[in-house]
Amino acid sequence: MKTVLFVCSQNRLRSPTAEQVFQAHPGIEVASAGTNNDADNPLTPELVRWADLIFVMEKTHRTKLQRRFKADLKRARVICLDIPDDYDFMDEALVRLLRTKVERHLP
Repeated sequence: MKTVLFVCSQNRLRSPTAEQVFQAHPGIEVASAGTNNDADNPLTPELVRWADLIFVMEKTHRTKLQRRFKADLKRARVICLDIPDDYDFMDEALVRLLRTKVERHLP
């Protein structure tokens, strides 16, 4: 089973939407977190080490991830989705965009 982590800034809109969309996808276990300290579920070294695959929403998230968790990123593949913070939680356009950009990377 592959472990997949979705990351945005606050873990309120984009990454929780992705977690909900892909939670029933076969062959993966999903979680989500935010790079900001006041995120609903802040990114931790344990989460980074847990993940086989990490999807970040923006390049700034990848930069923060690589800077703050470099020692914990040994096995995870990091993919930037380039999805701006322009969507509400479970926005239909966001769900379509996530499916288009994420599914080709999943087992």
